[in-house]
Amino acid sequence: MMKQKYDKYTPEDFQVWKTLYERQIVNLPQAATQAYLEGLKLIHFTADKIPNFDDTNAVLRQLTGWQIHVVPGLIDDDKFFQLMANCRFPASTWLRKMNQMDYLEEPDMFHDVFGHVPMLTNQPFVDFLQELSKIALRYIDNAWAIHLISRIYWFTVEFGLIRENGLLRIYGAGILSSAGETKYSLSKEATQLPYDVDQVMSTSYRKDVFQSQYFIINSYEQLFHSTAAIEDYLEKHADKPEPNFA
Repeated sequence: MMKQKYDKYTPEDFQVWKTLYERQIVNLPQAATQAYLEGLKLIHFTADKIPNFDDTNAVLRQLTGWQIHVVPGLIDDDKFFQLMANCRFPASTWLRKMNQMDYLEEPDMFHDVFGHVPMLTNQPFVDFLQELSKIALRYIDNAWAIHLISRIYWFTVEFGLIRENGLLRIYGAGILSSAGETKYSLSKEATQLPYDVDQVMSTSYRKDVFQSQYFIINSYEQLFHSTAAIEDYLEKHADKPEPNFA
């Protein structure tokens, strides 16, 4: 099992974490979901210290039973969903370099940890993660079904919005770890639609640009209960790939 080698972090790593943290944290009080802001406090993230996974896991264990599980980077779907079905969130330990501050093809620790981990303190949200992963494992040999599930994951866990007290807020880690998309996703320029499982699973996405549309949930309980509709959609469409799917 891989471990975080905390003593291997360099001064540049600490500077990267601090720069990214300070650049983004100022945007979040008026942009992030309350669940994220509360989670950030509970797990004691700060600008001056790269999170120590052992410390963070001790907190998560008490709150929701989840843990950070170290992975080398992007991993295969079966391993990814197997981990989350068992309340283990895959995260890398490497940080981008100072000359890569604005864009990476592969998510680094700042995305994985700053973006995702505070939300692991929210029970309905992690219940959704776990149930979605269990569904994925049942379809793991069906590439089209896994692609459909990836659309749900993309437009919720990575790029989801929530309406709280009448205001749009962000819970998706892909937005929360990006200063530029944080501002764009909540602006009038962005297309924001109610969360609808059929529409999400019919919508393709790109990784190299801001999203063309965002889907809004009303609560994390709604998100968790949508897993029944996800299963229904898969039963009808899992064996009918789109013509251009390869």
